[in-house]
Amino acid sequence: MNPLLELRNLAIDFATENGMVNAVRGVSLSIRPGEALAIVGESGSGKSVTGLALTRLLPEPPAVYRSGEILLHGRDVLRMSPRELREIRGRRIAYVFQEPSTSLNPVFTIRTQIAEAIRLHRPEVVDVDAEVVKYLDMVGIVDPARRMDDYPHQLSGGMQQRAMIAMALSCQPDLLVADEPTTALDVTIQAQIIAQLAELKQRLKMAIVLITHNFGIIGGIAENVAVMFRGRVVETGPTQEVLRNPQHPYTRALIDCIPRLGARRPRLSTIDHAALSAFESGQG
Repeated sequence: MNPLLELRNLAIDFATENGMVNAVRGVSLSIRPGEALAIVGESGSGKSVTGLALTRLLPEPPAVYRSGEILLHGRDVLRMSPRELREIRGRRIAYVFQEPSTSLNPVFTIRTQIAEAIRLHRPEVVDVDAEVVKYLDMVGIVDPARRMDDYPHQLSGGMQQRAMIAMALSCQPDLLVADEPTTALDVTIQAQIIAQLAELKQRLKMAIVLITHNFGIIGGIAENVAVMFRGRVVETGPTQEVLRNPQHPYTRALIDCIPRLGARRPRLSTIDHAALSAFESGQG
């Protein structure tokens, strides 16, 4: 099966007052239709920049695409015109971000915001309200015909995130990019959101890129994982295999940081960046 999305040697810099910063360095990844790929790394590792680059959402400048290709159905996103980019944003690749309260417009109802996305990307739809109800129901919002007239502040954090997922799904994308979708939620709601995404992936045969710092949430949804460190992918492979037998010391350190119920430790593990830098130098 041909890849739905393929990154080849992608490199992205940012212009700063102190010169150019290498945010993403030589990233190569691929994802097939209906597959879920988790991109895991700590803050600043380059994972969110990689996700935003998929549809060139990074402002240029300060972002500079130094090299590489981003192939969507075989077409290079980096060579697309502004009109072509508008056509794929939302329609082919949709996003769910980590702070639904800042992603939703507080002065418009949920109905208005999802309906706008449907009218923009699926103008053939006649009964837009019925589609809004359909997708709110799909993500588990009870009594969607009533709740769609709520404003964002009337919904809990978990329901806001479900509304954001409904908005993304309503455009019927080939790929959903979920960038830290559970960070602002409590643990119980986190598990519900991840389970919801996994169920929707199976039902809709939709590919997902899950961007997260948390190895603990990826096992039930992602077939494959890519670990990023300092702008580079340092390890890739089937998720369960990487979880059982991580090869890179950074991957091992991330997995060791996962709190485990019943484990007795004087303190949580931390990542020794000096040792990792020495390892990277030795590998180079």
